[in-house]
Order: sequence, then structure tokens, then C-alpha cells
Amino acid sequence: MFFRKSNSSHDSESVEQQHERKFQELKSSLGPLTGRSQQYCSDACLKRYLEARSWNVEKSKKMLEESLRWRSSFKPEEILWSEVAIEGETGKVFRANFHDRQGRTVLILRPGLQNTTSLDNQMKHLVYLIENAIANLPEGQEQMAWLIDFTGWSISNNVPIKSARDTVNILQNHYPERLGVAFLYSPPRIFEAFWKIVKYFLDPKTFQKVRFVYPKNKDSVEIMRSYFDVENLPTEFGGNATLQYDHEEFSRQMAADDMKSAKLWGLEKHQPNGLMGAEVAPEPESLAPPAS
Repeated sequence: MFFRKSNSSHDSESVEQQHERKFQELKSSLGPLTGRSQQYCSDACLKRYLEARSWNVEKSKKMLEESLRWRSSFKPEEILWSEVAIEGETGKVFRANFHDRQGRTVLILRPGLQNTTSLDNQMKHLVYLIENAIANLPEGQEQMAWLIDFTGWSISNNVPIKSARDTVNILQNHYPERLGVAFLYSPPRIFEAFWKIVKYFLDPKTFQKVRFVYPKNKDSVEIMRSYFDVENLPTEFGGNATLQYDHEEFSRQMAADDMKSAKLWGLEKHQPNGLMGAEVAPEPESLAPPAS
């Protein structure tokens, strides 16, 4: 009888030890980083990319390098609210003033309130708010939650497939493990055809985070309430709170966040409007002192 002798010194490793080894492998494989890349690639950041690719170092490295190229081109950390404020006039996407039960920042999306036609600027607006949601995460929390309200949504104001594909691509490929859960609340029947196309853009990890909630389906409502306190949840999502979006007030909050972020990141390049832009932009961990 023959026994296969293991050639690997990794067989007896615990999961934690394997993850630590792969984290160190990824960190070493990146080589020396400078400027924005160095500040973006925090330990927590590398671990999110590893998690997104099931701790496969080679795939994680490829994903991270693609994100660094995208960030170098798109420059999400340089976007100021004043550049995208027109997109937010109807409140089609905004950061809520409440968190879910796990303390995650909440983005509310209302596609039925679309007010512009430029897909590029719409994407810039969404990326700005994703960055802002991340910057406002409480210490120890790395993920956000999305609430999508379909009131007013129809085929005539439907999100173009290209825009949906770009949104999915940016979210799951350049913000891995930043989405904790996405609730699609009471989508109309005609949304089913749209969803059949969009779901093929989702990787398995992202797909598992999508929840459909229908007011008449008690099970789906209970899942929603397990994530949110009904006293904080707006009535549009089955809660008891009143949803109010004041564009002027929200704009003041975003402008203040831009200044806080600039101070936190040590940005020194001044923009024409007097606000500070981005020269070196670290990964936005929190507007409060970042967790160690």
C-alpha cells in the first residue's frame, strides 16, 4: 500500500494562518508602492480584494491592479459635490441619515427620479456617493447597505443596460466587499425582464447580497426588518419614518464632508471654486480617525 506524502508545509495551517500567509504574499507581490497607490492599498483594502477572489492571490492581485488603473483614470477621490450636485437635485441617490442594525452607512436609490441624460455624469455622481458612504462608515465597519425604491419607475425612465452594467462593474470590481446588502423594494412586474439581463453581470458574491422585498410577502418583510429598525426605516420601505430629501441641506452636508475629507487626507491642491481638490488621496476609511 502506498501513501501520498504531502509536499506542502501548508497542510496543517489553520484558516487564519492561510489567510495571513496569502495576505503577506499579496502585499509582497505588489512591490513598492508610492503616492495614491500606496495610501489606497491599506491592509484592510488588500484583505477585501482577497475576500472578493476567495483568497486567490493571483486573481486578487489582478483585480487590485485593475482597480488602481481605474482609480488613476477616473480619480474618484478628486470628485467634489459641486461637480455632481445637479445630479442630486431630485434625490435620486443620497446618503441616508440612519444606519442599518450593523451600523452600515445606507445609500437610498430612487431610479424613478432620474433627472439627467448624461450617463458619464450619472456614474460620476454615484461614485462620489459611494466614496462618501465609505468615508462615513463608523469605526470597525467596512460595508454599506443600499435601499432601492422603485416608486415612479417605468420602462420610459428605465436605467439603460449600459449604465446598469457599468454600475455593477464599478461596485463589484473596484469596491469589493463594500456592499453588505442591497434591498430592491417592491419592484414592478415589468422589472423582471430588466433583472433577467442585469443579474448576469453580477458575480456570485454580489448576487447573494441582493434581496427582493415585497410588502405583501411576510417573509421578505421580516428579512428587511432584521436589517433595519422600523422606526428609522422610511415608510417607502415599510418603516415608520418620514423620508425627506432637502437638496440644499444635503449639499451643505456634502460640501462640509468634502472639506473634512480634504483635511483628513492632507490635500493641498486648490480648485477654482476655493474648495480643496486632490493631490494625494488615501483610501477613505472614515471621516473620524480611522480604525487601526
